[in-house]
Amino acid sequence: AERASISPLRMLATDIHGVDHKALAINEVSLLRQTAQSAHLRITVDGKVRMDELTCDGIMIATPAGSTAYNLSAHGPILPIGANLLALTPVSAFRPRRWRGALLRHDARVQVDVISPERRPVAASADNQEVRDIATVSVEADRRRRLTMLFDPGHALDERILREQFGF
Repeated sequence: AERASISPLRMLATDIHGVDHKALAINEVSLLRQTAQSAHLRITVDGKVRMDELTCDGIMIATPAGSTAYNLSAHGPILPIGANLLALTPVSAFRPRRWRGALLRHDARVQVDVISPERRPVAASADNQEVRDIATVSVEADRRRRLTMLFDPGHALDERILREQFGF
């Protein structure tokens, strides 16, 4: 079998009541609006505010393993499994209109703050573990944990990524 190794993402979500929720994600951490109103989010990377306000349906931080799933459906980049990168991908961004996301170093610490969380509620999910009514979420790779994925020869994730990129 062919092997690939990744670190999961560690999510710390604080809800509007000040309660902390922790979870791990192999694919992505996503933040999505809970109502018909768009989400208003502030994005900080490594302690520096990179976007004061993103108006959107949501945003996700995807690992290379998760880049071919929900991230790809949201027009995010496909990351090779060995890439030391994370994809920061908006979901239906309204403002700024042309913002398509960012590629971040694998050791980046991303914080997303919900602007007016009581009026515009947002849920956060680490893969399938959802936390509703969040105020802030911090995401970073958990370097203490390594996951090894096994692939049948000729069916490695790298091959799937190439097939996706070339449309066959």
